[in-house]
Amino acid sequence: MKQKNMKTQKIIFFLLFVVVAIGGLIAYGVQANDAASRKIVVFQAGVDDTAKDNIISKVGGVKFKDLDLVGGKAVWLSNKAAEKLAKQPGVLRVEDDIVVQALGPLGQVLPWGISRIDAELVWPLGNTADLINVAIIDTGISIQHPDVASNIKGGISTVAYTTSYNDDNGHGTHVAGIVAAIDNTIGVVGAAPVADIYAIKVLDSKGSGWLSDIIEGIQWAIANNMQVINMSLGTASDSQSFHDAVISAKTAGIVVVAAAGNSGPRPRSVLYPAKYPEVIAVSATDQTNTLAKFSSRGPEVDLAAPGVSIYSAYKGTIYATLSGTSMASPHVAGAVALVLNTPVGSYDVNPKNGKWDPSEVQAKLQATAVDLGAAGFDNLYGFGLVNAFAAVQ
Repeated sequence: MKQKNMKTQKIIFFLLFVVVAIGGLIAYGVQANDAASRKIVVFQAGVDDTAKDNIISKVGGVKFKDLDLVGGKAVWLSNKAAEKLAKQPGVLRVEDDIVVQALGPLGQVLPWGISRIDAELVWPLGNTADLINVAIIDTGISIQHPDVASNIKGGISTVAYTTSYNDDNGHGTHVAGIVAAIDNTIGVVGAAPVADIYAIKVLDSKGSGWLSDIIEGIQWAIANNMQVINMSLGTASDSQSFHDAVISAKTAGIVVVAAAGNSGPRPRSVLYPAKYPEVIAVSATDQTNTLAKFSSRGPEVDLAAPGVSIYSAYKGTIYATLSGTSMASPHVAGAVALVLNTPVGSYDVNPKNGKWDPSEVQAKLQATAVDLGAAGFDNLYGFGLVNAFAAVQ
């Protein structure tokens, strides 16, 4: 009962507020077409708060915010009332309460990671990974993001709470942008800017999910003719079912790329599925081509790629800068898409069938990588920093 009375009092107060506001404007001779708008009224030093409120009320204004920082008030005023208020003693100025916009990226930028793997040198050759199917097994992809939306060709959600593959976390969209953000006039551009990307949502809005959902996602990728799978996800727990799913994907001719993990400098810290031999495991480097401190390492690492301060698309229509081997893996997945769009040539050995097989793609990327760290293969960078331009030659 008490709550109901309080609600009634609030409604009465609001109606009185509106009546007083309108009455004040009418009393001051405001015409029907002189609608009230938001103004900022700044007072001269020395005018106290009560006097400020009285001056505003005198012309029929309605204050809705104190702006003590600038000695002012935010007020609803008609234009005529604003003119008269500006002439009142104690008033310094009356300004429009202007609209301020969030600043998006000005034009399109080439992220440092895409430049570092020389992907932009491939596109003038006519290779933008057109028609190559890349599955992003992650949190989904933002279906309204202008930098990836037109490259999304389908997908699935395997999580229980939604049938939509729209990204409600941001991680999957960031990964997708690194692979295939469109080469337009906004935001960023991905390594393979015309690749067909498929959103396989297996992780929830918090970025976690069940292995069974991931296996179902891999199953969908096989059934729908994906050529590349990127998994920027991982677990320290081995599972035969997980391994079997990855083996099935490779057997189906899909190149599987995964983040090595962010478990730091422990010597054998690569997570699953990256740890499986059928997967291209990717560690993360910074802008000095040095292994990131957070990056997992070990003999399972195959390649390294940029993974520190990576700018890409994000949830909704915005952009974000993130770090992790999650960001390194899609650089390699994008390079894989570019390689798949070239003739197999002398790498057609396993088996010799006139097309790229997963092991052949991996061999090409490893043979053309930029050696970092100790000469040859090592546990930090694998065979080196992926180089898309060298790999498509």
